[in-house]
Amino acid sequence: MERLEEELTCAICCDIFSEPRVLPCSHTFCLPCLRELLQPRPAARSLSCPSCRAQLPVPAGPEALPINFALKAVIDKWRQREPAGTATATATATGMCREHSRQPLNIYCVQDRRLVCGQCVTIGSHRGHAIDDLQSAHGKGRKAWGQLLQELEDPSRSEVFSCSQRLQDNKARCQSALQSDREAVLRYFKELGDALEQKKAALLSALDELESSISEKYDPLIEEVEKLKAEEGELKELHSAVREEESPLLFLEKLDGLQLRLQALKHKQLPGPEPVEIHPRMQQVLQDTWSKTAIGQLHEIQTPKLQLAPKNQFPPELTPASALRAVFADPKFLLMLVVSFVPYCIKEFSSGAVPAPLQPLWLFLLHIYEDSCSYLQDRVQELC
Repeated sequence: MERLEEELTCAICCDIFSEPRVLPCSHTFCLPCLRELLQPRPAARSLSCPSCRAQLPVPAGPEALPINFALKAVIDKWRQREPAGTATATATATGMCREHSRQPLNIYCVQDRRLVCGQCVTIGSHRGHAIDDLQSAHGKGRKAWGQLLQELEDPSRSEVFSCSQRLQDNKARCQSALQSDREAVLRYFKELGDALEQKKAALLSALDELESSISEKYDPLIEEVEKLKAEEGELKELHSAVREEESPLLFLEKLDGLQLRLQALKHKQLPGPEPVEIHPRMQQVLQDTWSKTAIGQLHEIQTPKLQLAPKNQFPPELTPASALRAVFADPKFLLMLVVSFVPYCIKEFSSGAVPAPLQPLWLFLLHIYEDSCSYLQDRVQELC
C-alpha cells in the first residue's frame, strides 16, 4: 500500500493527486500545482515540466490539459479501501457505474449534469462532453447560487420587480382617477336631482295653491246652486201634493203658498259662472321655458305665478307666420297695398306693353284699383 501511495503522489506537492492533469510530455501533476507554476508569469503560454524540464506549450492554461482519468480512478479505488475516517466526501458519495462494471462514478459530466465513470467519458456515451471534478463543480455551483441569490434579493436590479411596480402604480393611478370621476358623476347628478326635485315641488305647490283658489271661488257658488236645486225639487213635490188635495179651501191655500214660494224662487238671482281660464298653462311653461333651458341654468328658472283670469284676457302669442297671415287677411291693408302698387305699375308700363306672363295679374289689379277709386269717391261725397 505504501508503494501504491508513492505512485499516487504528486512530485510537486508530495500529496495524493488532486485533479490530475497530463502534460504533453506524459507526466502528471495536480491542477492546483500547475496553476502555482504559472502564477508568477500569468501571461506565459508555456511551462517547464518539473520532472523532465521540457518546455511545454499551454496556450489555454492548465485547465485545458487532459485529465488523467486512469490515475483518477486508481486514486478513487485506493481511497475506498482506506478507513472510513480518512475517506473523502466524494468517495463516499459516489457509487458504481451500471454500464461499466466495477467502475466508480467519480467524474461529473457538465453537459448532462450527472456522475459518470472514466470509461463513460473515454469510450462511452459521454465521450467529448465537458467534464469536471464533483467537488469543483459543486464549488462553482455554490458560487453561482450565491450570485443568483444576490440578484434575486436585490429588487432594484430585478426587471420583473420594476415592471410589476410600474404596472401596479399605473393601475393605482387609473383606479384613483376612475374613482374621482365616479364621485364627480354621482355628486353632479345628485345636485341635479335635488335641483329638479326642488323645482318639481315648487311647480306642484303652485298648482296646489291654484287648486285651493279654485275651490274657494266655486265651492260657495256650487253650494248656493245646490240649495236652489233642493228648493226647486221640494216645490215639485209640493205641487204634486196640492194636486191630490180634495178640500177646495185647503187646495186654494196650498196653491197660494206654492205660488208665493215659486215667485220668491224666481226672484233669486243665480250666480253667473264667469268663464275663466288658468294662466299660464303649465304645459306651455314646460314647453317654452324648461325645454329651452340648459341644464346648468335650471336654478335660474322662476316658478310661474298661476292665476284664474277671465277668458281671452291673455291672448295667445302670435308667431311670425301667424302675424304675417293676420296682416294680409286685413282688407284695409290689401286696399292700401293695391292703391299704392297699381299707380306704380301704370307708371312703369306706360312706356311699353305689359309682359305676357303678367297680363292676367295686371288686369286683375287694374280692376281692383278702379273699384277702389270709385268706392273712395262715393265715401267722400257722402261725407261732404
